[in-house]
Amino acid sequence: MAIHRVMAIVTAVAVQSESITRLLAFSVLPIAKVLVMCSMGLLMATSYINILSPSSRKQLSKLVFSLFLPCLIFAQLGVAVTLDNIINWWFIPVNVMLASFLGCLLGWIVAILVKPPPQFFKFTIVMIGIGNIGNIPLVLIGALCRDDSNPFGSPDVCNTAGVAYISFGQWVGAVIVYTFVFDMLSPPRDAIDEDLKAVKVSNERGSEASTPLLHLPDEESQALVGRKPKVLELIKIWIVKYRIQQFLQPPVVASLLAIIMGVIPPVKDLFFEDQAVFYFLTDSLNIMGGAMVPCIMLVLGGNLVKGPGTSELGLRTTVVITFVRLFVTPLLGLGVVLSADKLGLLPPNDKMFRFVLLLQHTMPTSILAGAVASLRGHGEKEASAILFWEHILSIISIAGWLVLYLNVLF
Repeated sequence: MAIHRVMAIVTAVAVQSESITRLLAFSVLPIAKVLVMCSMGLLMATSYINILSPSSRKQLSKLVFSLFLPCLIFAQLGVAVTLDNIINWWFIPVNVMLASFLGCLLGWIVAILVKPPPQFFKFTIVMIGIGNIGNIPLVLIGALCRDDSNPFGSPDVCNTAGVAYISFGQWVGAVIVYTFVFDMLSPPRDAIDEDLKAVKVSNERGSEASTPLLHLPDEESQALVGRKPKVLELIKIWIVKYRIQQFLQPPVVASLLAIIMGVIPPVKDLFFEDQAVFYFLTDSLNIMGGAMVPCIMLVLGGNLVKGPGTSELGLRTTVVITFVRLFVTPLLGLGVVLSADKLGLLPPNDKMFRFVLLLQHTMPTSILAGAVASLRGHGEKEASAILFWEHILSIISIAGWLVLYLNVLF
């Protein structure tokens, strides 16, 4: 009896050791693959090789954003989406909004406690609240699903489901970035007043030196100068000029097209079935979308070659933003997903669905937030510094969170 007990204990320990080893492999190997690809980009961007120069990285980034990523989203999401799936996936966009809300709430608390420079109060909230729910999760899913023994099933099923879930939440993220983040990262009032004064002085000098090319009647000039534009006109200008154009980015358009075409059975049969008439078109887009992961990793690695740069944010604020974004917001996300699961809000027995929900809370700050900072002309250097440190440290943080997530799910 004693021998049998000892053998049983040894067998249990061996099985547990093997499961821990497999868990670590599935958690660390995707990060290791990302690290290798980023290292290649860093090497190509060094002064010794200088293949990925700043202009080359900018063009490659545009190519990824405008072509490779939309192709991947359209091909993968269109295959997976149906009307029933959209109903079952309703919690994905809700989770994106919850992640942004809770993250911004944390950012507001941090800004109150840490007291960054006044012009960076809203900036601090955004850098903590808005995570990368697109590019990096897609890379992780691609790296994880390539393994035949991955815990989510066959590579094709794993990759298609993961890309579909991530893509389904991207349009919500785009709306948040180009509305809420766009407003939050507006330049401080002092900078705007200085710009207006400069424009006013320039206009006064120009009016003294020359005659206006266009003469407006008194009524029109009074309407433009003496009165404020009507609210409806302002709203119309706001929607047409600034928001709709910014919202309809190529990945969002690809997601909307894939959803529309995927929920209409006759159209889906023409484009997304293996023997369909136009399947060659979808398959070609899918092949082209395969270039997204290595290209975006090359760009990310190449961008790290210039370092964090200069920042007026302060060391303490930078450290706190990075720590809270990478190590505190995932804890809140884990609580949200586990609570939703216990309440029966998630599709039953779909581990990949839960995994993607968790990833949406775990990523570093969205690269689009940095792009909006550059577009608005406020906090560009500070955003670059935050993104640099977060992407360096996320190699450690994401690996740790993946170990925990896979242990919770399996």
